[in-house]
Amino acid sequence: MNRTRLIFVAIVVVALVIVGAGLLWANRSGAPVDSGLTVDRPEAVKIRILTALPVEPWVRSAAQEFNAGDFSVDGVPIEVEVVAADGLTALGRYDRDEFGALPPDVRPEDLTEAEQARLATFPTAWIPDSRYLVELANAAYKERLGRDVFLTDGEYRARPIAISLFAWGLYNTRAEVLEERFGAIDWSAIHDAATASGGWPELGGLPAWGFFKLVVPNPSRNVGGLAAMIAMAGEFYGRTDISVEDVTNPEFQKWLKELMGAVTDFSSSSAYTAEDFALFGYSVGDGGQLLESDLLQNMQGILNRWEDPLQLYYPEYVTWFDFPFAVWVGPETTALQKNAALEFQRFLLSPEQQQQALAYGLRPANPDVPVDAAEDSLFTRWADQGVQEVVPRTSAMRSPDRDVLLALLRWFELNVAQ
Repeated sequence: MNRTRLIFVAIVVVALVIVGAGLLWANRSGAPVDSGLTVDRPEAVKIRILTALPVEPWVRSAAQEFNAGDFSVDGVPIEVEVVAADGLTALGRYDRDEFGALPPDVRPEDLTEAEQARLATFPTAWIPDSRYLVELANAAYKERLGRDVFLTDGEYRARPIAISLFAWGLYNTRAEVLEERFGAIDWSAIHDAATASGGWPELGGLPAWGFFKLVVPNPSRNVGGLAAMIAMAGEFYGRTDISVEDVTNPEFQKWLKELMGAVTDFSSSSAYTAEDFALFGYSVGDGGQLLESDLLQNMQGILNRWEDPLQLYYPEYVTWFDFPFAVWVGPETTALQKNAALEFQRFLLSPEQQQQALAYGLRPANPDVPVDAAEDSLFTRWADQGVQEVVPRTSAMRSPDRDVLLALLRWFELNVAQ
């Protein structure tokens, strides 16, 4: 062995001795070993979930159970914060970039401490009412940033966590009269009832009932109002997709205005229309098309206060919400936060949590869980009032695009909201 090789071997041996001594000292003293590659790990990974109003009570209850459990990602405990947000309101905030997405050429590590602190409140995931809201938000960001922020495939794809559709809810006394007069409960029958100049006596009801009063969510406060208007258009045209040209058709606008004119007062109604229905009874309306889960949650309150149960009917042209759990994939949230969101998503889709959703009138997104899987399922509790376990989707309305939504909203603002 030559002199150069001896020197090299000696250096390696000395280095190994130094490293070994350091490890032995660290183990005996309890001091942490810094390899130079270790990333600081937080005590807990906190995630914020923007959540649509119809599923917020269930998701919040699930989050409390999740936070009380032993859930972690890469060994770091997870804390879930649920933030209630109407779908249209949340979409507007994304459209206006109020949450503060980073420009394409900016990395999180390049931010100041104050800028990084602002990112701490950035939503990790969004559970809107419907998938098309996610697609609309993603399209806006893709145009602005040149990349997707919500995905439609892969591990982080948006996945429905529950389902609810729009159904007719009518006070039983009123439903009997309308069925006797029109046979089926649909938008055509409701339109004729709404435009009956003689009011309920002309329809076969009592004079004390006055005129027919329709219940529909306020489209400017609740995305359910837009869903109802889309269903109206579907029945008017006899098809499952509508365009801006359909919305601006004068004949349709006249018919739509006559229908919406039967709503008592949009200005005083809240986003929780079914709750108003239960609290104020006939003064709010005689019946309307509302989200099935909202109707089911308020069935008992309506019965207690008014002693006139609701009867449910399902329309031919169905609109529904699928409440997708969409994880934000941009650099504004960390890898730990994204994976923590997936853990909570899996928790919501577990059979146990899907069964608990039944108590909130939500249909499970997990196909292994039927609507009668739990004793407190509202679907079995109110089966005698017309609730259907399986609803055909042969005439399911297609999701509208941004232009159609904006046209409907603009029409509402110009013709009804004033």
